[in-house]
Amino acid sequence: MKVLLAGGSGQLGQAFRPWAEARGWTVWAPSRGELDITRPEDVERTVQQLRPQVILNAAAYTAVDRAEEEPELAMATNGQAVAHLARAANACGAVLVQISTDYVFDGSATSPYREEDPPRPLSVYGKSKLLGEQAAREAREHLIVRTSWLFGKGWNFVEAIRRQLLAGVKELRVVADQVGRPTYAVDLAGALGELLLRGCRGVFHVANAGATTWAGFAAAIVSNLGLNVPVVPITTAEAARPAPRPAYSVLDTSRFETTVGPLPPWEDALARYLRSAPSAPRP
Repeated sequence: MKVLLAGGSGQLGQAFRPWAEARGWTVWAPSRGELDITRPEDVERTVQQLRPQVILNAAAYTAVDRAEEEPELAMATNGQAVAHLARAANACGAVLVQISTDYVFDGSATSPYREEDPPRPLSVYGKSKLLGEQAAREAREHLIVRTSWLFGKGWNFVEAIRRQLLAGVKELRVVADQVGRPTYAVDLAGALGELLLRGCRGVFHVANAGATTWAGFAAAIVSNLGLNVPVVPITTAEAARPAPRPAYSVLDTSRFETTVGPLPPWEDALARYLRSAPSAPRP
């Protein structure tokens, strides 16, 4: 399999490349300087040169709050750029794999969101990712994978909590009225590979098993690091973040589980992630 990977330096990109190369796949992961997906001429030139079988778009504008102040940049990166990739995929007969998010939903549901549920994003970030989904559907062969609460090599919620612990914080104040499914980039990378091996197309929800709140996630991080720092639950209103978030964005992964099988529980994934990097010292 020959794969053009956009966003190879991100959490998912860093996890997918070794998974694929270990199986004999050829992965090209150009830097942002080599391939700017917001520039259609860059995309066309690169795809014509490489002629990949798969274009995996793991590149994204992920600063959820800053997107409220930079809507044009978020839309260009997460939305319009995908249209360039879709056209290039059609020109060379490649499959376009687009990574999307639970934030395309408004969080008003009381049961996990299925792939066919209507998206109603609340934030600029969510709207930009929905635009990307719509653009990806213009590729004749496309696979759209929605995931949630991603953590892996790079900056993420786990590292934000770890940094506070390293700084000797006496307590953590974390939102407890948002519910979702944490997902380990390594597990997501393997899931993408398995979907590609099976020739899957359309929309799939992929996340580690189980759901929690951000406060519950933080408490599990503290526990895994062997620390005794209390996690104080707060509300979304108290957090006062610029971008609105869905209160409930749990994804129903039944379609993926029927096709491939379930991913491990998020607690197991978190423990594996923390074992893969130095643990934070006791403050």
